[in-house]
Amino acid sequence: MANAPKPTTVKKESSTASNLFATLTIPICIIIGICIFKFILGDPKNFIDDNVENLPKVGNYAGMAYKGGFIVPILMGMFLMVIVFSVERFIVIGKATGKGSLDGFVKKVQSLLNANNIESAMAECDKQQGSVANVIKSGLKKYREMEVEPNMDTDQKCLAIQKDIEEATTLEMPMLEQNLTVIATLVSVGTLMGLLGTVTGMIKAFGGLANSGAPDQAALATGISEALINTATGIGTSTLAIIMYNILTSKIDKLTYAIDEAGFSIIQTYASTHK
Repeated sequence: MANAPKPTTVKKESSTASNLFATLTIPICIIIGICIFKFILGDPKNFIDDNVENLPKVGNYAGMAYKGGFIVPILMGMFLMVIVFSVERFIVIGKATGKGSLDGFVKKVQSLLNANNIESAMAECDKQQGSVANVIKSGLKKYREMEVEPNMDTDQKCLAIQKDIEEATTLEMPMLEQNLTVIATLVSVGTLMGLLGTVTGMIKAFGGLANSGAPDQAALATGISEALINTATGIGTSTLAIIMYNILTSKIDKLTYAIDEAGFSIIQTYASTHK
C-alpha cells in the first residue's frame, strides 16, 4: 500500500517512546519506594522514645512496615510500578478505542456498510479516531480500490481486503500490549520478593531463639514482623498486578473483537454486492 511507510514510522516512534517510559519508570518507582521507606516509614516519631532502633509504638503501622527490612522499599517500588504502568496502559487503550462508544461505532459502520454507504462509514472512522477506526478505515479504502480493480475476481478482491485489514491490525494493535509484560512479570516477582522477605525475617526470628539462655524476645518479634510484613506486601503487589493485567487484557481483546467484527462485515458486504 502507498501509505504503509507512514504508519510504520509512527509506530516505531511510539514504540521507542514506550520503551523509554518503561526504562525511566522502573528506577524512579524504586527510588520513590526507598524515599517513602526511609523518610516516612522510618520517621523516628513512629518508634518508642523516637528511636528507630526501638520497637514501633503500639498500633503504629508505619513503624511496623519499616521493621520489615530492606525488601519492603523494593516491594513498594513494585507496587508503584503496577499502578503507573496500569494507568499508562489505560490511557493508551482509551486512545485506541477512540472518542465515542466502541460498540456504537461498530454498529453504525455495519449499518452504513449494509446500505453500501462507504463514504459515510469512512467519515465515521474520522470522527471516532483511534486504532480500531484506523484499521477499519484502511479496510474501507481498500474496498474502494477493489471496486475499480479490473484484473481480479471477487474472491481475490475479498482476500486483498482481508489482507489489508490484517496488515493494518499488525501495525496498530501490538502497541497496546507494549508494557503488559512488565505487569505480568510483577505478578511473579512480587510474590517471590515477598517470599524472600519472609525467609529473611524467619532467619532473624530463629536467630533470636538460638541465643543462649532466655530467647531474645525483641529479636524474635522483629524477625516475625519482618516476615509477615514482606509476605503481606508481596501478596498485595501480586494481587493488584493480576487484577490489572486481566482487566487490561480483556479491554485489548474487546478491541480486537471489534476489529474482527467490522472487518468481517466489510468483506461480507463486498462479497454480497459484487457477486
